[in-house]
Amino acid sequence: MTYPKRLIEVDLPIKRISAHSRREKSIRHGHISTLHIWWARRPLAACRAVICAALWPDPADEHCPPAFREAARKAMLDWARNHLGLTSAESFPRFVAIQKDAGGLDDPTELRHALLDFIADFANWDNSKVKEYLDTSRALTQAAHEALGGASGTRPLVVDPFAGGGSIPLEALRVGADAFASDLNPIPVLLNKVVLEYIPKYGQRLADEVRKWGAWIKQEAEKELAEFYPKDPDGATPIAYLWARTIQCEGPGCGAQVPLFRSTCLAQRGKHSVHLQVKCDKSSRTVAFDLKVGPGTDDEVGKILRRSSATCPCCGYTTPAANVRNQFRGRASGAADARLLAVVTTAANGSGRQYRLPIAEDMDAIKRASVALDRLRQDCPDDVPDEALPYLRSIFNIHLLDATKWSYLFTPRQLISLVILIRLVRQLAENLSREISDTELRHAVVTCLALAVDRVSAQLSSLSWWQPKGEFVVGTFGRQALGIVWDFAEIKPVKGASGDLDGAIDWVVRVVEGTANGFGGTATVEQATATEHPLPDDSVAAVVTDPPYYDAVPYADLSDFFYVFLKRMLRGIHPRLFAEHLTPKRGEIVQLAERNPIYAFKTKEYFEAGMQSALSEARRITVPHGVSVIVFAHKTTQGWEVMLSSIINAGWIVTASWPIDTERAVRMRASGSAALASSVHLVCRPRENPDGSVRSGDIGDWRDVLSELPRRIHEWMPRLAEEGVVGADAIFACLGPALEIFSRYSRVEKASGEVVTLREYLEQVWAAVAKEALAQVFKDADTAGFEPDARLTAMWLWTLNAGATNGDESPGDEEEADEEEETKGKSTKAKGGFVLEYDAARKIAQGLGAHLEDMTHVVEISGETARLLPVSERTAYLFGKEQADAPASGRKKKAAQMDLFGELTKAGSDDKTWSEKTVKKIGETTLDRVHQAMILFAAGRGEALKRFLVEDGAGRDQHFWRLAQALSALYPSATSEKRWVDGVLARKKGLGL
Repeated sequence: MTYPKRLIEVDLPIKRISAHSRREKSIRHGHISTLHIWWARRPLAACRAVICAALWPDPADEHCPPAFREAARKAMLDWARNHLGLTSAESFPRFVAIQKDAGGLDDPTELRHALLDFIADFANWDNSKVKEYLDTSRALTQAAHEALGGASGTRPLVVDPFAGGGSIPLEALRVGADAFASDLNPIPVLLNKVVLEYIPKYGQRLADEVRKWGAWIKQEAEKELAEFYPKDPDGATPIAYLWARTIQCEGPGCGAQVPLFRSTCLAQRGKHSVHLQVKCDKSSRTVAFDLKVGPGTDDEVGKILRRSSATCPCCGYTTPAANVRNQFRGRASGAADARLLAVVTTAANGSGRQYRLPIAEDMDAIKRASVALDRLRQDCPDDVPDEALPYLRSIFNIHLLDATKWSYLFTPRQLISLVILIRLVRQLAENLSREISDTELRHAVVTCLALAVDRVSAQLSSLSWWQPKGEFVVGTFGRQALGIVWDFAEIKPVKGASGDLDGAIDWVVRVVEGTANGFGGTATVEQATATEHPLPDDSVAAVVTDPPYYDAVPYADLSDFFYVFLKRMLRGIHPRLFAEHLTPKRGEIVQLAERNPIYAFKTKEYFEAGMQSALSEARRITVPHGVSVIVFAHKTTQGWEVMLSSIINAGWIVTASWPIDTERAVRMRASGSAALASSVHLVCRPRENPDGSVRSGDIGDWRDVLSELPRRIHEWMPRLAEEGVVGADAIFACLGPALEIFSRYSRVEKASGEVVTLREYLEQVWAAVAKEALAQVFKDADTAGFEPDARLTAMWLWTLNAGATNGDESPGDEEEADEEEETKGKSTKAKGGFVLEYDAARKIAQGLGAHLEDMTHVVEISGETARLLPVSERTAYLFGKEQADAPASGRKKKAAQMDLFGELTKAGSDDKTWSEKTVKKIGETTLDRVHQAMILFAAGRGEALKRFLVEDGAGRDQHFWRLAQALSALYPSATSEKRWVDGVLARKKGLGL
């Protein structure tokens, strides 16, 4: 039977949806992401748009039910006539025309565009709770459901078997569908219960009760914590304490206690900045501090802490990084031996932030907390989270400081504070039985307040740090890892700095208030594994899900940070969710085999088998005419190949793919590691027989598949370019049309009968994409006129053009590099150049008829990475060894993260002096000649450049200028190469070329 295509299989306004998704990442108040941390949560804008487009048929499809076409026409006409004033008319030129001509939507194609316009604007956060948008979307969802055979009075069911933070099921409810949300991990199950069950049922009443009983917890906590966080003698209130871990100097005859801190700056305020000033008594071998106000410098940083090695300010001896880490063995991660450097306070009148050095009252309070914790461990050891903290190489680097228990991430005062808050939540659960008769409402109130306390735990650890710019505390999970933080910030838990209990409760209340009254369906939330889904066959209209990203996020291990506190608060209320010692690890579908021997079973094959099983279950529960949207983003080709193999082997046909920007450009991860700017939404249909079994008799001819592939890519790439999708995002966005050709068959065979593997097909896809992308780069130029090195360089730079920008560097970034160096036995410090994952680079080269191993003068291969050499490193090859020197520069700083597979660093600098360059031999290839000209320009050799371009004839070849123009467009603006090639181009006109 033939079914109508859904809108998402035909078109999607990805540029506008992406803009709304990016903006949403900066929206805080009332957003479900602020209820509690969960990793890789999808923007609501993208989820809302995708679900609408997946549920609604394409009215221009010949098989679209007339009933839906008429309902959609009526809904859009009503919208244009009655609701256009809600939005900017400029956003809806089509609707303006409809107002003037009521018959404008008789054309099904125009009706399609009207629906897509509506979806694009509905993705706006500001419109997500507007009644007119909600009513229209729900009417369309219901009309689509009934037109496609759904029983009257029922709603379509949308399922997310990897529900995570709940974005997808929440948006399914918003647009008028029912939702089934499940996850193996108890933390997301709890979050989904709050968002999808408690908030819809109780709404504002829940918000009022959380606010009321939250005030009670704050009042009681303030009393119990007063002895550990006393006010200053002058009435000022400490709100944060700035600490540094310490080591003992290993210099001969020294032994000074050295505090390890990254920066002396406490407050970045220009002329009124606040700094610590290091004072060292060399006779007594003691380090002391003063405070100074003024512009200041940060010279002390280099004298004490550089990466993980520490230089003593008293004797100048540098203790190597390995010795520094060894000193923390048996010290419970060093938090207990940390030194208090400064205290942040607010004046008695509550105005501004002041800074002071520690006083006796501070030290007395810290001692009282240590005594109280010792007593707690004796009397109530189960209240202390001493569960094992696993070691995950390059993710849980805090393990290098011997942090083997979750409790080791906290100072004694932080631990005793959290235990007090936990006990108050448990006490509230008992008290509410006398105050609220509705058992489920009681559970909802206590659960919300437990989440608020759990939010505090993420701020109140020795992995939080002080941000002088803005003067606030950055919590434990600034990134999806537990890195080493040498100097950390401790907030006062109640009425303290950012992230205290006051703020946490307020955030939770805002989510309840902001999410209430926005539902058109009902939800079911269960803890279940995606590989054994509890729903029956053919019961689901759409499976929309964001599954784990291969090896990118160790969800279960990260969530144990919160689990150890939540189970102590909520085991009596949610006994099934918190029955285990820690979160489930065995059934989690992630690849972590190389991170820790205990996860040796979590291999590539384990991930593929688990994902295939989960997606087979998703196909089983989906109705024959249903769809699935699978969200995926990964930095390696291997991760993609494994995921795509799982999709196809599970019996799905990929029918479309759409890249939607889902990441904030300034996120911390963007500056220090590989990451996609977009998440690719793969649209799939079941490849089934009428009885629900997977079709196995459809055999495709390899020659037919190969002949159709380039045409489909040629049709698709310009569409992506119009939407601003370029580089790696565009490569993976091409997977949809490419896989539609391949996955429609149960298998593809060559003339010999040999079965074509997905990996072999993907090699052809990369080749087709590379050729098409190159044609776009050089536009009308004949790419065959360029040698392989030019084609490879252009395609390499195009792939990196994802457009992300710098974010703040995490304190743990350098320690992560240290561990990689220690583990692999060699330095992994980034060099200049443009880095891709080796397999991606190999496929790009292969698609262009080149081989990386034959291009060592352009590309350097090292392990799993390949580096396109910066121009400054090609001087020996281009000018001869005697002219090989390029301008020396200091330690290179990371430039904007630009890519999916590696990191982009500044390549060379013309701030230093080049030696004189003379072209003794004109380059063999066009790329060589362009690079020679760039170096002559960088070296200030104007006359030599003129001779090279005019007399030597390099500039008389139009391929030279076409390539230079292309490189100018491809080199990132932050690089020296961009300045150099632009300088060469600027000489063209003046030289009469």
